[in-house]
Amino acid sequence: MTKGEMLGAIAEKSAVSKKQVKEVLDAYNDLLIKTLKKDKKVKLPGIGILAVKHRKARVGRNPMTGATIQIPAKKVVKMRIAKDLKTAVL
Repeated sequence: MTKGEMLGAIAEKSAVSKKQVKEVLDAYNDLLIKTLKKDKKVKLPGIGILAVKHRKARVGRNPMTGATIQIPAKKVVKMRIAKDLKTAVL
């Protein structure tokens, strides 16, 4: 589902204009990003939990040359899917 399709479906179901739905979703996305940047978890009821995890630096290997390389530490966004969503889809 594309963003446009999602906007249309939400607008139709809630009897609100696409423009208003877009404004709400954009504000929602901004809030998610700001919260995750503060290293806080975001709980999405019925969907799951978004959280920033820190990966340690490690030694890796270049598959082409076989040379060892240093992979730097970094932050990644992880999502833990809610049990209800998992059972509904799978």
